[in-house]
Amino acid sequence: MKQPLVTRRKALAGLGSLAAASPLVADHPPKLIGEPPGRIAPRVDLVNVLEFENMAARKLAPDVYATIAGGDRSFFERITFRPRMMVPTTHLDLTVSLFGEKMFAPVMVGPMARLQNYHPDGEVGMVRAASGAKSWMVVSSESSLPVEKIAAESKTTLWYQVFAEEDMSAVRAKMEQAVKAGCKAICITLGAPRPNGKARPAANWAKIDQMRKGLDVPVLIKGILTPEDAGAALKHGINGIVVSNYGGLSLHGTASSMELLPSIVDALGGKAPILIDGSFRRGSDIFKALAYGATAVMLGRPLVWGLAAYGPEGAQQVLEMLQTEVARDMAHCGRLTIKDIDRTVVKLHEV
Repeated sequence: MKQPLVTRRKALAGLGSLAAASPLVADHPPKLIGEPPGRIAPRVDLVNVLEFENMAARKLAPDVYATIAGGDRSFFERITFRPRMMVPTTHLDLTVSLFGEKMFAPVMVGPMARLQNYHPDGEVGMVRAASGAKSWMVVSSESSLPVEKIAAESKTTLWYQVFAEEDMSAVRAKMEQAVKAGCKAICITLGAPRPNGKARPAANWAKIDQMRKGLDVPVLIKGILTPEDAGAALKHGINGIVVSNYGGLSLHGTASSMELLPSIVDALGGKAPILIDGSFRRGSDIFKALAYGATAVMLGRPLVWGLAAYGPEGAQQVLEMLQTEVARDMAHCGRLTIKDIDRTVVKLHEV
């Protein structure tokens, strides 16, 4: 079946907005369309995450699909594995400790704005998927639904994401509201572009200090791309880092998050957890990030593909599929726990 036509311009226009958790459409959400002529494969027939993108493309109007299409996979393809044989791997342990809690596997639902643009269940559907897969979720401050409603449906750990805006009192109110609803960490996003390409208000450390003052939950910074900024964040009392370049839209020519990860890991030396997002599509991608020192990976678009095509069950299947693939790769490389995964299991090939 011929796929809906999505121009390169449309795809690039939407590439960074979802991962940045910025609103995709300011006032009028795009109208969802039903299944066009042709077959939508049964969910259980899909064998990898990339197939969910094809189904989402059939389910959504072309301009809606364009906002979640594609991704930069080039750096992942330069990394290969060094498998280990004859290592007993019957009892694999994917758990990760993060801020005093155990995460079932190092795969999280990242902050994404206005999910009702893609499925009527929106963030409620996504939190049900996260709960079913025993995954944590970061709720966007620009969600389709109030954080209280999302939290009421949750059976998993929630974090909350905000932007450093000009009206700091409004941002503080949102954070306090989220913590009251049960969110256990705050993620402050820096450098993310608006959907129209315009920059958000410039942030500085004084503003960040003001935002985190009085909060009794961990605070992370999302959008860190250099060792220098990562070190400065720790000096200002930030509890964790999220390496993210928002699809390279905030600055043309920015390296991928994966390419920047190792230097940031080396600079921090284990002093704080380091998470990452950006074009993760396979369990092997996640495994590579863990090998280079990431604590966990935040997912975006693949989960929206699952939600758009099949509802909460689709998003849950994407999460569980990736968890299973990580476990498979751990077994192939002879690593029984997440802590056992290091750079000796991977090789980076020069261009």
